Amino acid sequence: MKVLIVDDEEMIRGVLREYVEFEGGTAYEAVDGMQAVNLCRDNDFDIILMDVMMPRLDGFSAVKEIKKTKNIPVIMLSARGEEYDKLFGFEIGADDYVTKPFSPKEVMARIHAVLKRNTSDNENDVIKFEGLTIDMAGRNVYVDGEKAELTPKEYEILFYFVKNKGIALTREKLLMDVWGFDFYGDDRTVDTHIKMLRSNLKQYRKFIVTLRGLGYKFEV
Repeated sequence: MKVLIVDDEEMIRGVLREYVEFEGGTAYEAVDGMQAVNLCRDNDFDIILMDVMMPRLDGFSAVKEIKKTKNIPVIMLSARGEEYDKLFGFEIGADDYVTKPFSPKEVMARIHAVLKRNTSDNENDVIKFEGLTIDMAGRNVYVDGEKAELTPKEYEILFYFVKNKGIALTREKLLMDVWGFDFYGDDRTVDTHIKMLRSNLKQYRKFIVTLRGLGYKFEV
């Protein structure tokens, strides 16, 4: 497990590095977003722990830049716990969001949860529902042959729906399984992302059925 730790506070980097190495992983460090972007150009990492507020280039900007060329899972670290900041992080491609101060054990648990979610049980499958094509291995979705531009979180939601086709899923279940262990969020988090996903699926939004008072179901 190769983990890139990006934070301008040396003490935080040191603590997280110790926990990563204790679990047999290899930790790399960057002091700001600019250094993180440069490291990601020349190296592949399994996951990135990205602080938000940093000099030169902030974490949000760094994630947007990295996601242009690399599909590396990202956990944001921030002292700012407002829902707006969390939703913005997810919209630009973050997989999870941890509010400071945090327990290093919690961060490690979240790392394992994110890595597990990003390992598909059906990673070699290409699945078709009418004109909707889902490439599980390539993490690509095509609507009538045209590639849909989904955020990483929208991919995860759609893939989760497909794996649980025909099963009624509560919003709480979606928050737990897609966003990860003990994510602080509410129904609006789920509804906002599903609204964006439906928009990108165009006419095949019909497969995502709303269950009034409960949640959603993927039905074909």
